[in-house]
Amino acid sequence: MSETVLSLKDINGWYGESHVLHGVSLDVARGEVVSLIGRNGAGRTTILRAIMGMLDQRTGTLSVMGRDMSATPAHRMAECGLGYCPEERGIFASLSCEENLMLPPPIRAGSQMAMSLDEIYAMFPNLKDRAQSPGTRLSGGEQQMLAIARILRTGADILLLDEISEGLAPVIVQTLARVIRELKARGFTIIMVEQNFRFAAPLADRFFIIEHGSVVEEIHQADLAARMDDIRTWLGV
Repeated sequence: MSETVLSLKDINGWYGESHVLHGVSLDVARGEVVSLIGRNGAGRTTILRAIMGMLDQRTGTLSVMGRDMSATPAHRMAECGLGYCPEERGIFASLSCEENLMLPPPIRAGSQMAMSLDEIYAMFPNLKDRAQSPGTRLSGGEQQMLAIARILRTGADILLLDEISEGLAPVIVQTLARVIRELKARGFTIIMVEQNFRFAAPLADRFFIIEHGSVVEEIHQADLAARMDDIRTWLGV
């Protein structure tokens, strides 16, 4: 079996007084692509935020590479090898595309996973073409590429990607699928929150169905075709 790099055990989470995660437990192996799927409001994004320590309150055990990181503050989680790409992207309007890309410094000294600017431009040719354009003058798809590319410079090897295909043209979605495959081939571990199941289906090794802030089912890629009726029921499609 592959090494477990991220483990959640009985994670509960709150926004203020609202209890939104209820005993979430899951493990992710090195080099694996995992997709969290479910209806809007099911708690998928909140799981990513819980992993990064960004909830008002969290209980349970979070381990990274076998180390208990449950009490680690959010600003130190990146040093553990986690890179978070939020749904809102966080592109800086006052900076060019390349300045946005160069803004976060490499965080993990000596990490072999940190990608050079040339490697990033080879993976995202659009960003090289738009290097001097203001960040918010990029198209939606280019901004999403930039948001992903920015965390690849840091040395993170566990990527948390939140709805990266949402609202994008089919040709851009195809590009992002290629990028996910390339990153997996490079050895990155990826946890994706995706509403677009057609995008996630061929990419993920395993799927965790999230409902009412809990993991209700785990499905392996090999069992996907046989479980499609169940998945349609869970997703409400």
